[in-house]
Amino acid sequence: MAIGVRELSKKLGSIRLRLKVKTIFLLTKAHDSDLIGLTRNITEWLLSKERDTYYTIYVENTLEHNRIFDALGLVSKDPSHEGRLKYWDNELCKRLPHLFDFAITLGGDGTLLYASWLFQRIVPPVLSFALGSLGFLTKFDYADYQDTLTTAFKDGITVSLRLRFEATIMRTQTAQNDQKHNLIEELIGVEAENNLTHKPDGSYTILNDIVVDRGPNPTMSSTELFMDEKFMTSVQADGVCVATPTGSTAYNLAAGGSLCHPENPVILVTAICAHTLSFRPVVLPDTVVLRAGVPYDARTSSWASFDGRERVELHPGDYVTISASRYPFANVMPQGSSSEDWIGSISRTLNWNSRQRQKSFKEWEEQNLDEKSGKLKK
Repeated sequence: MAIGVRELSKKLGSIRLRLKVKTIFLLTKAHDSDLIGLTRNITEWLLSKERDTYYTIYVENTLEHNRIFDALGLVSKDPSHEGRLKYWDNELCKRLPHLFDFAITLGGDGTLLYASWLFQRIVPPVLSFALGSLGFLTKFDYADYQDTLTTAFKDGITVSLRLRFEATIMRTQTAQNDQKHNLIEELIGVEAENNLTHKPDGSYTILNDIVVDRGPNPTMSSTELFMDEKFMTSVQADGVCVATPTGSTAYNLAAGGSLCHPENPVILVTAICAHTLSFRPVVLPDTVVLRAGVPYDARTSSWASFDGRERVELHPGDYVTISASRYPFANVMPQGSSSEDWIGSISRTLNWNSRQRQKSFKEWEEQNLDEKSGKLKK
């Protein structure tokens, strides 16, 4: 499945997709008064009868009675707006993701991550206007939204399919703290023979990272890592971060992991404050299935978080499976080279490898030193 998504991503990256857009999903920071005003502007523009198509716009249901957004004023402004301004909630996104032809976000990378969280399976193409702090994923300037959207709907879009992970929590069927059992033996021995010792307890699709850490516990966590059907290593640390290439510039970066171009089909594994001098971040192919578990003899439980949102306690014997999802995130990109765009992003937002250029010997001699006297020039 991962290989199929990868090949599709390569093809989509070199062509322009012309979409028949009728229903648009609009996402903004509902608690930011400035962004609510901007959201109203773009909604009014999309609803205008001057557009070639009569679009149906879905905004978050919290805006229905918001004073700044003034939904009633928008609808009453023009009879053609009637019935075309509608409202979404989390349940609608989960139940009918195919309802939306196109998605627009106004905010930062966190807003785009929230869009990924809302659409756990099918994701409409997402065009993001940069109105946040950093902007690794938000590629378009809001000041040009009319031209940007007109071009997107008329001439087509270029899409980057971002790898997402599917994570499933597996609960042990053995009594907790039963130190007679061994997680390694269960996962590479008993379960390999189809004698299941765990049962699933919820799945999540994530765009950035999955973190298994010590949570509120004051001591280190103990985590055992498995790759496919083989034991990989045991990690004594504050936790382990498993990131997508998109998430390489997030928690993975802060933990000392590698920066990774988003088109690389890989899984990044980085320990958080490992209690060893020899642990180094590792990069695995996206075709493997990774499992991160809490050993039965662990002193404390661990906690798993998914894109920084859901937080679940893992008791001794529990583990999380992590694999490439068959539902990638369709991120609309500006025209041009994605490699140049990514390098520009890390240089602009992180000042990557930013340093004053070293002077040549000739410049040093001419500007600072008189060769004959050996004294500084006046």
